[in-house]
Amino acid sequence: METQDNTLSFKNQDLYIGIDVHKKQWTICITHMNRMILKKTTIDPEAKTLVTFLNRRYPDGNYNAVYEAGFSGFQAARELKELGVNCIVTHPADIPTRQKERINKNDRTDARKLSRSLYNHQLDGIFIPEKISEEYRYLSRYRYRLIKDQTRMKNRIKSVLFQFSIKIPLLFEDRRWSGQFIDWLSAIRFETEYAQYAFDDQISQLKQMRLRLTQTLKRMKTMVKEVVPMSSVYSYLLSVPGIGAITAVALLTEIMDIRRFENTDQLVSFIGLAPSVCSSDEKETQYGVTSRRNKHLRSMIVEAAWKAAAIDPVLTMKFGKLCRRMHRNKAIIRIAKMLISRVHYVWKNQKTYIEGVIK
Repeated sequence: METQDNTLSFKNQDLYIGIDVHKKQWTICITHMNRMILKKTTIDPEAKTLVTFLNRRYPDGNYNAVYEAGFSGFQAARELKELGVNCIVTHPADIPTRQKERINKNDRTDARKLSRSLYNHQLDGIFIPEKISEEYRYLSRYRYRLIKDQTRMKNRIKSVLFQFSIKIPLLFEDRRWSGQFIDWLSAIRFETEYAQYAFDDQISQLKQMRLRLTQTLKRMKTMVKEVVPMSSVYSYLLSVPGIGAITAVALLTEIMDIRRFENTDQLVSFIGLAPSVCSSDEKETQYGVTSRRNKHLRSMIVEAAWKAAAIDPVLTMKFGKLCRRMHRNKAIIRIAKMLISRVHYVWKNQKTYIEGVIK
């Protein structure tokens, strides 16, 4: 006599979970391998809560999950992977969206859209760094934010000078924001103590920001010397014309692992130096560099390209030829791509760059 096993089990069955991540809750949509939507609900925003729910309701299943890159970062994906869920993080712009989903947008719609796209294999996951690598990157990005905050404070101070018709001496025309210039700002006196307090406080904040930037830069230099994966590559990157200490650290912390880029074109695309192209039939239109970019790297690489074009004879020659047939601002993007090619080569092959060699 045969016995029937009534144990609930989803062994060898794939489940596709779309997660709309928010601070207070996660909205999930679960699609079965036969394309049937099994469940749409909200849970507490924790990886363990989701896995407990899945194990209780759909035990032994093959769990595949996805959520959008955003404020939540990568920690949820790392925790889900540790708990046995194959989780990816995708770029929001890469999610196929129907017209009615744009009109009637809500958390459940977003979760269903993610689940459907994952089931249809329409999503590519972005690179998920290790937690310690992300902490290294945090220091570099902190310096970037400090620079932006300092620039805002400088603009506020210049606005005050313009508002009260305080002329900057010609002595400081080419020495703006030097130590002597800040001493001159500190000596400015207003008629009322209230305006004086506000201005002095802004000067004090500026001095504190300068001190924080100095301390952060020291920490960055210490980091690349003490962290072995960085220290072994750092000197090779510095050998590339135009690449200074800050740009080298930014490259190391943003890229992390050069092996995830099979060729230079992929690295160029990641940084955001590839062109936007619209092609139809025999007509092709280019709209300049793509809007998708790594905002912490692209501006640095373009700035490094200007410097490299002035000091590397090969790049100087190439820049001159390019400027004969296009604007110099377009030409420098081509130089930036060549610079990235050099970075990719020295990093991948662990070799010092030889200046002036034509490749």
